[in-house]
Amino acid sequence: MTDATETTPQPSAVLRRVLDGLGDKVLGSHSQFGDDTIAVMAEHRLEVIAWLRAEPELNFDLLMDSTAVDWDEREPRFEVVDHLFSTNHLHRLRVKCGVAEDEEVPSLCSLYGSANWMERETFDMYGVVFTDHPDLRRILLYPEFKGYPLRKDYDKMEAHPLFEERYPGVRETSEVVHPGPRDLDAPT
Repeated sequence: MTDATETTPQPSAVLRRVLDGLGDKVLGSHSQFGDDTIAVMAEHRLEVIAWLRAEPELNFDLLMDSTAVDWDEREPRFEVVDHLFSTNHLHRLRVKCGVAEDEEVPSLCSLYGSANWMERETFDMYGVVFTDHPDLRRILLYPEFKGYPLRKDYDKMEAHPLFEERYPGVRETSEVVHPGPRDLDAPT
C-alpha cells in the first residue's frame, strides 16, 4: 500500500503563499502538473485578484486570459476562469469562480485593461454578465444575434435573421479605388 503523500501533489510555494494570504476566501485549491489553481466565490473575485496583484511576493501583474466554462447540468452552471502571470517572478495561477446563470460577476477592468475585451468575449459567447464593466456589449457577433453560441444548450441549427445593412451604398460605387499598376512609358 502506498502512502497518501506520495500520490497527492503537494502545494507549490506560490500556492502556499496564496492560501496563507487569502485564508477562508479560498474554497478549494490544487497544484497538479505544474498548474496552481484556486477556487473563490464569485463576489470575492475582484478583491482576491486585487490582492494577488498587489502582494509583492506574488505580483500577478498580467491577466493572460479570462474566459468561462459551461457545465450545463451542474450548479452553478458556469465557471469564470482567470489565468494570471507574474512577469517579475515568472509564476502563474488559475483563479476559478462558480457563477449561476442569473448571477453577475465583478469585472477586472479596474485592475487590468486587457480584461475589457476578454470579459466582453465571455459575455458574447456565454452570456455571463460582469458588473462595473465599462462597455459590456457584444464583441464578436452582431448586436441582433440571439443567444450565446458557446453554451452547451445552444441550438446550432437555429436560423438567425440577417442584420440590416448598416452603411447602405458604401460598396455600390463605380469608383475605382485601386487602379492597378501604372504604365510608366505612357504619356501623361
